[in-house]
Amino acid sequence: MAPDSRDAQIEQLLAVNATLLAEVARLTTRVAELEDKLRKSSRNSSKPPSSDGPQVSPRPKKPPTGRTAGGQPGHARHERPLVPPDQVDKRVVLKPRWCGGCSERLTGTDTSPRRHQVFELPQVRPIVTEYEVHALTCTCGATTSAVLPEGVPTGAFGPSVIAVVALLMGVYRLSKRAVPDVMRDLFGLSMSVGAVVGCQLKASEALQAPAEEAKQAVVEEPVKHADETGWREARLRAWLWVVVTSKLTVFMVHRRRNSDAARALLGTPRGVLVTDRHGAYNWWPAYLRQFCWAHLIRDFTAIAERGRDSERIGRALLHEAGRMFDWWYRVRDGTLTRSTFRVYMRDLRRRVEILLTEGSVCLQSKTAKTCKRILRDVESLWTFVRVAGVEPTNNVAERAVRHAVLWRKACYGTHSEMGSRFVERILTTHASLRQQGRNVLEFIRAACVARLRGTLPPSLIPTADLLSDLTATIAA
Repeated sequence: MAPDSRDAQIEQLLAVNATLLAEVARLTTRVAELEDKLRKSSRNSSKPPSSDGPQVSPRPKKPPTGRTAGGQPGHARHERPLVPPDQVDKRVVLKPRWCGGCSERLTGTDTSPRRHQVFELPQVRPIVTEYEVHALTCTCGATTSAVLPEGVPTGAFGPSVIAVVALLMGVYRLSKRAVPDVMRDLFGLSMSVGAVVGCQLKASEALQAPAEEAKQAVVEEPVKHADETGWREARLRAWLWVVVTSKLTVFMVHRRRNSDAARALLGTPRGVLVTDRHGAYNWWPAYLRQFCWAHLIRDFTAIAERGRDSERIGRALLHEAGRMFDWWYRVRDGTLTRSTFRVYMRDLRRRVEILLTEGSVCLQSKTAKTCKRILRDVESLWTFVRVAGVEPTNNVAERAVRHAVLWRKACYGTHSEMGSRFVERILTTHASLRQQGRNVLEFIRAACVARLRGTLPPSLIPTADLLSDLTATIAA
């Protein structure tokens, strides 16, 4: 073979070899990406536990303690309190007539008899008020019709019916078609689906002012937790946002999951905001933001599952996170002072930041990217150490949004903007009142009455007396 021909063949083979090496590198990267997707689960990502496939190993079961099921010896008993005597509707006095020992006749009265109370629900029938609206004709030929008194609804259903319908839909997550069945079975009241929708809209109007007032109030709170979850409005993608404070919870349906939506809910940056690492909150100052460590643990788990140097870094980060939570639980339980906790956290913070710096130059590209993003706002990892009253996790907001998630799974979202406004207002009302230990049905009914009469509606913001009662209840 001629030298020129041999050199040309070598060059051709080298070119083919370079092409194959590039293809191998591309396929290797693609396989790594696919394997990373297959490894995703509720432990190392934001996927819900229900999406975990059979390849995900179950959580290790705790070893048996040897104790029997149910309440353990020494636990505080939870008994139904007896109704005071003046609130008993019917009293039956039972006295034994004959002695169980000698069969002699018994007389007298027990000074402290055992009180046994049985509760029954009354049969409920609607209270129907009929207004005879007369139209009289004058001698001049004009006909004048009477008008309904102020505060009387022009429709067939009053505030109590509207409040119950709103409660069944927004609190107990019943569909528009299920509500008429419940109203008929429980109250003997016949309603159509259209009437249910009409009651929904009236309840939404009645709750508009209290919900807006609560939304303005959360802006001033010193600590707030925020989260968002998927929603649908008119068959289009939307998001349900929530912000939770110590005494208020506010929801908002928005078409976007970006900083504009977050600003619409949170207003101007005031106080500490606890969130995950979603970029929609990046406009909040880092020194006033707390990253959720439960989400960070998922990131650290994903880092540990990538093998090699990434695995070493991830396992070390998980170890430090575990130590931090052990100390935090002791602070929360009162067995470790906050000042001592701050001293412990100095070395732990230094070790975590060193590990993140190592991860930022790791050969595993996803690990390096994650560590760089965390280091960019590393101050937001430690706000809970510096500021009292701040939790290291965002569990408060995630628990608040679960009720709405269950509702979404049943109804697939809302069909209109008006439906979304009802969702926002009823969820805000329900969650806030539950936080404060107030009756939801009574509040909605009072708001509907205020709407009819044109008076000020009740407020979701608790009064000073209510706050003192709540503080005493929590302390007890």
